[in-house]
Amino acid sequence: MIVDKTISHSRQEETPEAKARWFQSLPLSERMNLLCAFTDLILENNPRIVESKHAQPASGRVLVLTKAAG
Repeated sequence: MIVDKTISHSRQEETPEAKARWFQSLPLSERMNLLCAFTDLILENNPRIVESKHAQPASGRVLVLTKAAG
């Protein structure tokens, strides 16, 4: 399988399938490093999350804020 090694800045190309292909292309050690980094991020922002049982997805919309260049 030939993988395109170009960089894209298009949101349309950020499909779940494309993200899964990228993640699967990483060596196991890098996947584990990402898992640890995500876990640390979650625990840093919400240390009580480990006490939660039967977590449910958030209802409603999620607003993503970005810093404007300039």
